[in-house]
Amino acid sequence: MDTITHQQREGIGLKLFRIVFIVISLIIALFLIPKGFKLYQLGGTSYYLIAGIAYLLIALLYAIRHKTALVLSCLCYLGTIIWAFYEVRAFDYWQLVARLVVPTILWVLSLWLSRSLKSQQRFTGIANLVGVAGFLGLVATFVAAFFPHGVIRNQLDIQQKPELAKVNPANPENWEYFGRNSNSTRFAPFTDITPENVKDLQVAWTYRTGRPTEIGVDENTPIQIGDVLYSCTPTNIITAIDADSGKALWTFDPKARTEEHVTCRGVAYHDADRAAGVTANQTANQTVSNTTETLSQSAAKVCRQRILTSTVDGRLIALDAKTGKLCPDFGHAGQVDVLRDMGPTEQSKRYHPTATPVIVGHVALIGGWVRDIVHGEPSGVVRAYDVTTGHLAWAWDVGNPENSGVPTDGKTFTLETPNVWAVPSFDTDLNLVYLPTGNGPPDYWGGDRNAAKEKFGSAIVAVDADTGKTRWVFQTVHHDVWDYDVPSQPILHDITNAEGKTVPALIQTTKTGQIFVLDRRTGEPVMPVEERAVPTSPHSQGEKLAPTQPFSVGMPSIGVEDLKETDMWGMSTFDQLMCRIDFKDSVYTGMYTPPSEKSYIEWPGLLGGMNWGGAAIDESTNLMYVNDMRMPIRMRLVKQEEAKQYKVSTDEVPGFMGTIRPQIAGIYGGVKIDILQSPLGVPCNKPPFGTMSAIDLNSKKMLWQVPMGTVKDSGPLGIKTHLPIPVGMPTLGGPTATASGLVFFAGTQDYYLRAMDARTGKELWKARLPVGVVSAPLVYKSPKTGKQYVVVSAGGVSHSKDLGDYIIAYALPDHK
Repeated sequence: MDTITHQQREGIGLKLFRIVFIVISLIIALFLIPKGFKLYQLGGTSYYLIAGIAYLLIALLYAIRHKTALVLSCLCYLGTIIWAFYEVRAFDYWQLVARLVVPTILWVLSLWLSRSLKSQQRFTGIANLVGVAGFLGLVATFVAAFFPHGVIRNQLDIQQKPELAKVNPANPENWEYFGRNSNSTRFAPFTDITPENVKDLQVAWTYRTGRPTEIGVDENTPIQIGDVLYSCTPTNIITAIDADSGKALWTFDPKARTEEHVTCRGVAYHDADRAAGVTANQTANQTVSNTTETLSQSAAKVCRQRILTSTVDGRLIALDAKTGKLCPDFGHAGQVDVLRDMGPTEQSKRYHPTATPVIVGHVALIGGWVRDIVHGEPSGVVRAYDVTTGHLAWAWDVGNPENSGVPTDGKTFTLETPNVWAVPSFDTDLNLVYLPTGNGPPDYWGGDRNAAKEKFGSAIVAVDADTGKTRWVFQTVHHDVWDYDVPSQPILHDITNAEGKTVPALIQTTKTGQIFVLDRRTGEPVMPVEERAVPTSPHSQGEKLAPTQPFSVGMPSIGVEDLKETDMWGMSTFDQLMCRIDFKDSVYTGMYTPPSEKSYIEWPGLLGGMNWGGAAIDESTNLMYVNDMRMPIRMRLVKQEEAKQYKVSTDEVPGFMGTIRPQIAGIYGGVKIDILQSPLGVPCNKPPFGTMSAIDLNSKKMLWQVPMGTVKDSGPLGIKTHLPIPVGMPTLGGPTATASGLVFFAGTQDYYLRAMDARTGKELWKARLPVGVVSAPLVYKSPKTGKQYVVVSAGGVSHSKDLGDYIIAYALPDHK
């Protein structure tokens, strides 16, 4: 009778529900059991195997409607909760979501299905009530996803010096350099836009550059000189834009083309009317004296103020800042061929400048990007060209340090030396130029590197601004086989040391998440640096790794905690399991895991940590703001025989991900590179994947850290979620600080320009952009109208199909 009564009670809907639940449970079990067994074999947790077996039994018990099905389901869920909190050891929202959401859904469904079980009708009411509670918990969990998690806020005594928050020689009215001022602090000493009124910002003007969006990445931060902005596109189209109206005053197209790494981060400005006597050293220098004489002779000529830009096809160009016409006295009709004497450049495919030229007195300094994949790559030489004539003033060639001029006898500059693709800095008083260097090709194997590469690779090098002679070297990575180039412009900012003395310091952010603080006079650390033992095996054949690496222990390190299996993340139980398998099936021995023929994990990845955007410093509060990205890379060196079987890619970041990239070194012919990510295309490490941090340079402690960016314009399998969930996404570009206590940033994966409270990291305002941004904002005050503007160049983010050609300015309404 019980059976008949039960069958009568079980309607068609309940039967269908039971069948669907059984099928889902079986599918989950059949996925978890073999994958869980594989993870267990690799030395990982046995949870997934046990859970898979439990779900199989639950499905079978529900199929025969046995009363123990509900009991086993509850025990399985209880065990999952215990396991999840045991692994996470704290209330970490994103970690727990990955472990508990799918099991909670299955458990709630099993509770509601319990009324289909024999002899369990008396528990139906209780089960339904608990199921409703579980469902409400899932809803609450979903709602909680729209609030930031993992925020760090510390209580520190922050002192502000208002006198430093004003225009001064180090912070002139203009945004003249890549980092705004000559110290590269990216600090705007303006106070019109405040935390209180920033919510009223609105679009003041929009300029469309007309660039072909299918070419290159827009990393441009325009400069501002008086009431004119000067901007560049990835193919080096230069435009002068009225700072108040956004209308083009002139445009120059150099018709520049290349096949790889097409970008322009900005242009340089030189004013001949103020050029003489930049420093006492330079005034006495013969090269500068000759230049000054040339300038005086041509006082009535054009190009007294000029824009200099390097192009992706290997030219240095000088333009009249007022008209956009080529300067006839510069090089050959306004242009200099910077591919000359560089070796096998192949029409710039293997070499071209990517960073903004740096004006050092009367010379323009340029380095260059090198493809880094084979012996015999072009030279990494850094050269200084006379801003008026275009003649080579000096060259920094570490392979031939005695020759600072043009190579003779048909020779070239020394091939495959460490290059400088980021922006150098210049100390006027010390007459020193600071070069952030790369590691010297090939990137990932260095068994036969010479002394020059070993000494100068992945370092900050100070050279004499008059001669290019090396003054000191500080290496951030020894024998770099991880592509940990020094990626960003050094910041020159005075800070106090442990003895309380003010030191002229150089602050360098790195891909490894380390922040080095050096005395810029000597290169000695201001904040302690320790040489720590690092893994040296297993490694690639013929390699000779450095036994120690420098760690900056006096400053906060950002996003560098060693990975563990329990850190592997996924949007669900399933992709988290796949991430764990990939992690356990890879070699990982901590930071500086040696490259090898077996898949190994590089963390921080070759993209950073911190990348080329650099940092900003509020000079009035001594707070530094730095953004980062957190994406481990899974790599594998490939022997030459195997590499021949694959289609290879020579493209640079981000195009080479998931491909075999040539790496012709030793017995190797390539390197397999991919982000350590789940089958859904989501990074395997736990969120956040990118943050913004504020560091107090007085106490050398972190003030706050917040996840940056949402998944609104991205998502699994490349499908936009359209949900503003603040996971914290990988960031590029850099922040800009203002004297009023704001930090502006746009380099997130979602399409927003944001203003944050400089003391707390709280988001105060954001503006929706037509496409994403990977450049840094500039902030200026118009000398014509007195209005303060915030400007971003928006061209699209990496891997996005949404591309554009926008330069957008924001300002307060006139009545505010």
